[in-house]
Amino acid sequence: MSGVQLIRVGPDEGEQRLDRWLKKRFPQLSQGAVEKMCRTGQLRVDGGRVKAATRLEVGQQVRVPPLPDTAPAAPRISRGPRIPESDQAMIRAAVLWRDEHVIALNKPPGLPSQGGSGQGSRHVDGLTEALMFGFKDRPKLVHRLDKDTSGVLLLARTDRVARALSEAFRAKTTRKIYWAAVAGVPHPRMGTVRYGLVKAPGRGRGGEGEKMIAVHPRDIDTTEGAKRATTDYAVLDALGSRVSWCALVPITGRTHQLRAHMAELGHPIVGDGKYGGSGQENLGDGWGAQLGGEISRKLHLHARSISFDHPITGKRITLTAPLPEHMQRTWKTLGWHENDVPDDPFAEVG
Repeated sequence: MSGVQLIRVGPDEGEQRLDRWLKKRFPQLSQGAVEKMCRTGQLRVDGGRVKAATRLEVGQQVRVPPLPDTAPAAPRISRGPRIPESDQAMIRAAVLWRDEHVIALNKPPGLPSQGGSGQGSRHVDGLTEALMFGFKDRPKLVHRLDKDTSGVLLLARTDRVARALSEAFRAKTTRKIYWAAVAGVPHPRMGTVRYGLVKAPGRGRGGEGEKMIAVHPRDIDTTEGAKRATTDYAVLDALGSRVSWCALVPITGRTHQLRAHMAELGHPIVGDGKYGGSGQENLGDGWGAQLGGEISRKLHLHARSISFDHPITGKRITLTAPLPEHMQRTWKTLGWHENDVPDDPFAEVG
């Protein structure tokens, strides 16, 4: 049994959930043990009570109570029910590409990347046992997508590859391009959004209720908790002034960054009730995240492609994910075709 430990969050450890940060350092801890330490106030950050899903910031001090030196004898899995066959089939069908080191999924919309309060095991992280494909360890998430965002999501099959991919994300050598349908048509048709983001007061369950507030670049340094955020955007096609198809590249990786930035421009992503107003209909140039008619009310945001240097071979890999069904229907309704636009519209302008 260890004594009380005070551990400082390192420069490469910010933005991580407390439970995942803790389990990397103390693999013997179960999720239940972490949540109990939070509930009883034994686990604290900068002296304050926290939840397992709390995101850490660089420089914070984590108080860790005395811990057992080894994992409990009981096996970690099989306490709960096995993953249902239907969920196993679903997550395997989502595999876009894989080799011995990396698995890429085309994550369906509505499936969380990780668990939160009340989510149970039906999230990507909880389904990775179905993606072992003969390996002894479950693959590990190296980044996340919002629950309602679909598209390319990478998992590492070994700890070594997970570290290398995580470092590549921090070093910004990976490149992600998202596709979105947005209300109205941004002007100019290509540009960069540099508004900072700060969490709105209050807490949502499991982090899903969080909302980010945009902060003008001149006010970022004087706004407590605000972080710099940068997004490149390009209009690929448009239906009059009512709706446009945009490519979005997040230069930074803040919570809800693309959704908050497009809303701040006055062009919220279609189906985004959190940032665009769920009861409004956009009839052209105006504010409103719903189009009405036959257009789905689901979020129209999709991680279309990712490019990264393979952590073992060094080869540059580019993977592209087909649109989810609700976005395919919208594209068909609006007369947009996936093959009519460049893979990377920003490459032509350097």
